[in-house]
Amino acid sequence: MSGGLSGKLPDFPWDTIADARARAQAHPGGLCDLSVGTPVDPVPEAGVRALADAAASWSGYPTVWGTPALRAAIRDYLESRWGTVPLTDRNVLPVVGTKELVAHLPLQLGVGPGETVVLPTMAYPTYEVGARIAGANVLATDDPGEAAAARPALIWINSPGNPTGAIASPGELRAWVAAARSTGAVLASDECYGEFAWDAEPFSVLHPDICGGSAEGLIAAHSLSKRSNLAGYRAGFLAGCSTLLTELLAVRKHSGLMMSGPVQDAMTVLLGDQEHVEVQRRRYLARRALLAPALRAAGFTIDHSQGSLYLWVRRGEETGREIVAWLAERGILAAPGDFYGEAGRFHVRVALTATDERIASAAQRLTAH
Repeated sequence: MSGGLSGKLPDFPWDTIADARARAQAHPGGLCDLSVGTPVDPVPEAGVRALADAAASWSGYPTVWGTPALRAAIRDYLESRWGTVPLTDRNVLPVVGTKELVAHLPLQLGVGPGETVVLPTMAYPTYEVGARIAGANVLATDDPGEAAAARPALIWINSPGNPTGAIASPGELRAWVAAARSTGAVLASDECYGEFAWDAEPFSVLHPDICGGSAEGLIAAHSLSKRSNLAGYRAGFLAGCSTLLTELLAVRKHSGLMMSGPVQDAMTVLLGDQEHVEVQRRRYLARRALLAPALRAAGFTIDHSQGSLYLWVRRGEETGREIVAWLAERGILAAPGDFYGEAGRFHVRVALTATDERIASAAQRLTAH
């Protein structure tokens, strides 16, 4: 056989920094891996207990739509924490982790060849992967007007953003809503880092001041991977336009995309508990307070980075790949900015998702040189 889907996809980016990883691992003090956004802190005890308590009671298949208790927990969380428009069960849908959703949303919405998917100029690579899987064209732009002129089928936005940590203002979000609605495009807002904002306030696209009181044409994506250190559970959800989510529910039923029943129960409990989120916020804030000045002392400039779990940094005229190599010599691994689009080629993304000890070691190595 020749061709195949894999031939349409970009090279897996992490494979391209294998040499830098090897150099960093050889450091006498060991590797400080600041390249990925994988949580290292414990799953909250309430979630562990809920998962264990549910383990014996799920002999049957779970539903794609989730339990009534889970749907209620999603609605309550969004309305109380994010001030969204009032939601019914038809406005929410659990998903088996949001990476799966991002990679398959264009396909599940029926976007196909000849149609266009818009994504940010510096973006999570899976947005593009999803468009390519569906055979769609890709337009990278941060301008709502340019996006609308392309008459896309789907527009992705992300705030707080990965990799830059930029947080969109209410005016910017309203402009994206208007651009999507003017062309009939679906606007998908990735809000998975919403709980981690440092220098600006994030808003959901479903807030009435942003969406004009209506969820029509809008989808917001949320995850417990970062909020609750639940990356290994694969627990995310969508909220928004009931027409779109009803269509996605039907497609996902046929595809068997059901979240594990015990995970649904753990997710229900954790969505109702904000205290563990505040504990995790304090952990990341302390790591940020240690790492940011160390990077500045080593000659780096931090751009954007108002939120999320990353610092978006550059140094003079060096390319991101050159910076990655410099850091690797000091046992620190970071992600080159070109992973996220050509516009990021002079930056690197430095993650806060390492243990306190590894963050402290990285900061010491940065200030020692």
